Amino acid sequence: MSAGEIAAVIGSVVGTLVVIGFFVAFLGLLRTLRRLTESIEELRAHVVPLAGQWRQTVDQANAELTRVDGLITSAESVSQTVDSASRLAYLALSNPVIKLLAFTSGTGAALRRFRRTPGSPRNTRTK
Repeated sequence: MSAGEIAAVIGSVVGTLVVIGFFVAFLGLLRTLRRLTESIEELRAHVVPLAGQWRQTVDQANAELTRVDGLITSAESVSQTVDSASRLAYLALSNPVIKLLAFTSGTGAALRRFRRTPGSPRNTRTK
């Protein structure tokens, strides 16, 4: 055997070992890819139903927020109505009530003066 033939045999053995090494690495990569695909499918099987539940929860929360917004709007309207009614009642009743109180006070003072007996001391000022 000549040196060229020996180099060719060594080269083909090394080349075959490299090809086998690549093949083993490729099989490992395929195995890992299969596991990754299975994990993704399992994750998808769990996440898709949860996403549907999340969507329902978000929809319910939006409906409740809309309802609460309506309640707040109604409460503001009632508050404004009560405020207007109390202001109107104040304006309508304050002046007559003040006049009634002044009238009763004056009437009471006049009655007290008329009830005094002739012999009772009067409230006189000294000069």
